[in-house]
Amino acid sequence: MPLTRRTFLAASAATAAAAGTTIGTALPSSATTATPVASGPGDVVGKITVGYQGWFACIGDGAPINSWWHYSRNAGQPPSPTNTTIVSWPDVREYTATYQTAYANLGNGQPAKLFSSYDQQTVNTHFQWMQQNGCDTAALQRFNPTGGEGPTRDAMAAKVRQAAEQYGRKFYIMYDATDWTNMQSEMKTDWTNKMKAYTSSPAYAKQNGKPVVCIWGFGFNEANKAFPASACLDVINWFKGQGCYVIGGVPTHWLPGNEDSRPGYLEVYHAFNMISPWMVGRIQDVAGADHYYNNVNQQDQADCNAHGIDYQPCVIPGDLQSGHRAHGELMWRQFYNLTRVGVQGMYISMFDEYNEGNQIAKTAETQAWIPNGSGIRALDEDGTACSSDYYLRLTNDGGRMFKGQIPLTATRPTQPMPNQGSGGVIFYQHIDYGGTAGQALAKGNYTRAQLAAAGVQDNWASSVKVPAGWTVTIYAEDNFTGQTWTRTADTANFVALSPNANDQLTSCRIS
Repeated sequence: MPLTRRTFLAASAATAAAAGTTIGTALPSSATTATPVASGPGDVVGKITVGYQGWFACIGDGAPINSWWHYSRNAGQPPSPTNTTIVSWPDVREYTATYQTAYANLGNGQPAKLFSSYDQQTVNTHFQWMQQNGCDTAALQRFNPTGGEGPTRDAMAAKVRQAAEQYGRKFYIMYDATDWTNMQSEMKTDWTNKMKAYTSSPAYAKQNGKPVVCIWGFGFNEANKAFPASACLDVINWFKGQGCYVIGGVPTHWLPGNEDSRPGYLEVYHAFNMISPWMVGRIQDVAGADHYYNNVNQQDQADCNAHGIDYQPCVIPGDLQSGHRAHGELMWRQFYNLTRVGVQGMYISMFDEYNEGNQIAKTAETQAWIPNGSGIRALDEDGTACSSDYYLRLTNDGGRMFKGQIPLTATRPTQPMPNQGSGGVIFYQHIDYGGTAGQALAKGNYTRAQLAAAGVQDNWASSVKVPAGWTVTIYAEDNFTGQTWTRTADTANFVALSPNANDQLTSCRIS
């Protein structure tokens, strides 16, 4: 049975949210920013971090674990409707290697195949998606590596390093203490003998000049995390003694020390450099997000400010299989609320956790891409059509709002389906009109900031579609300066222009 992080110990908080009950006194948003925060921008402060499991394997992929790891309950057999652990179906069209399952064919008649995280191309594809969608840093989950999973987890660390370096992303090791019997000694040994070596990578995340490490699970009121406060403090202070910046993945209610938190652990929580409270399973709608904004997030931020700790709350897309996502409204509300709070960073839970329906990675759009008879929901489950990369694009826009690159707004700007119509000029991230598409642009002048607000990032475009009779003048610099290129028709490859216009667009005029 694969490990899972989902807990439902915050039931009373969810009940209070549903009833509109207020726990504590809401603070004005300005109260959370009056005290200077502990750290300036780095690889986690001021950044969007995604939790990266990398824990899917398939028999035949060459992984040492040689099983359908995290896909099947009986991992020796391929996943099927009666032998499965996943609740969301990935969009596998961009993977070069996929593996046949025992599910029925997809709704479109294609065979039901799944990816393996052990394939380097899979990890590369994921980190390319991160690069394309504003995910700055990946937290590589590392459960107890001393058992049978260890060799495969060791290999995944090397694969993540390669992908992060190739695609200009940062990564750090995130230890998960769940079910780790000899955690206090073995975590230190694992860092010293194996994981510390990764800090030499230019892609390894640094904050305040220190390598980042996260420990998830201290203080949770669960039997498989029954670590004494003294042991937790010892591990945190040991990592600090190793010169690390230490993040704590802590219970939702760490500050009052109740519900999902063991009492008497506040000293443990205050020992971390950054606090990242868990949120999966805590909210399921916008009202719940607002409840936590008023009764938890602002109080968390105020306490962190008072103790010189950085605050990195979770943002969840919502459980797709349970119908919580509301085509992005739940996730956007969290981006909006936490930006108002003034948080130091955001942690997306999770990038690739198809086990719990919390993934932002590309997911089946419709039942055409879901195995027949599986009962698995696609992204259009509430009647709103969504592209497979919708939650990646939503994360990109939420991150840009958090970083002040677009205005603060409670109204979600991200369209579930990219505008592919002929109502304007459309720039594309890749040649041949591939990758992410910007919004259709009407006639007018667009500075760098205006293009960014329309989903066209600086030095990003590689092709463009131009309506008949329209003219587009591309500028290499902001405010309509620098090298220019003029296009009056669809252009599939900016590399072919003279001079090369690929990834050069910074501003443009459309007439």
